Amino acid sequence: MVGGRGVGGFFRVALTGFLLLLLGVWPAPPQRESVQRPAAFHQQAPVLVQRQALVEVPAPVKHRKKLKPDPPIAAKKITKRLDRYLAGRPGPVTAMVEDLTTGRLYRYHRNEHLITASTAKVQILMTLLLKTPWHKLSKATRHDADVMIRYSDNHAADRLWLRIGGAAGFTKAGKKFGLRHTQGVPGDCVDLYCWGITSTSAEDQVRLMKALVSAKSPLRAKDRAQVLRLMGKVIDGQNWGVSAAKCKGDHVALKNGWLKRVSTKRWAIVSVGLIHGHGHDYALAVLTENNADTGQGIATVQGVAERIMKSFRSCHA
Repeated sequence: MVGGRGVGGFFRVALTGFLLLLLGVWPAPPQRESVQRPAAFHQQAPVLVQRQALVEVPAPVKHRKKLKPDPPIAAKKITKRLDRYLAGRPGPVTAMVEDLTTGRLYRYHRNEHLITASTAKVQILMTLLLKTPWHKLSKATRHDADVMIRYSDNHAADRLWLRIGGAAGFTKAGKKFGLRHTQGVPGDCVDLYCWGITSTSAEDQVRLMKALVSAKSPLRAKDRAQVLRLMGKVIDGQNWGVSAAKCKGDHVALKNGWLKRVSTKRWAIVSVGLIHGHGHDYALAVLTENNADTGQGIATVQGVAERIMKSFRSCHA
């Protein structure tokens, strides 16, 4: 019965159409642009409807708003904050932070040049990798690189210092990395070579950190990744320093240095590194000297890093 009605209906529609066509009143096919698809079509093809909506429906105003640029760094405010903090602490102290994503930066006592202590080990490894890619290094040399960065092994640093050509090779590579104030010191210092008393600036150390993440670096990408890998796995007990300024979820790669001056019996405490998180990359360097002990120097370095970074961003719980 259902089939019979369907056939009869079809013929009635066909006959009506034929008569209308003879009379010239059959409506012309509507233009495609004006067709409004029935509700049933929308249910059968939701993907097509969604694509049309992306084109035809204006985006809400809130999606068209441009992101607010980061506010400029209030350098004078940070300097006053640091001056107050350091008033009762020994010095000198120099520091720099640069937001590598926006270019914002801050410098404290820019013209102060202090020693690197063991942070020079990062440049030693980068110099080595300029000469020989990581994948071509011997197993023993890779081991020296690992323990030099992650454990701050001095004897491994001495062996690699010789491999790079000592102070001359160190300084030459530094110039390739854009360093302006960092000169290797030739000769022996007590029981080690003199890489630990290399004079440098906070600005040069930030330049060196930037060379680890910049596509324009003279160091190959795979070799940069190896240095960052080691700096990101510094052992517990040596991972203090600029890491104090990280927010939850940030990734930190760093190298710290601590050296007791033979002449003064006072400590140089230094921390350099990179913080990556929340869409930004930061290069940091804090250098201090004349500390009574390592604990005092570490507290100073961390306090400085925290007080600078709070003007660059806020950590959200």
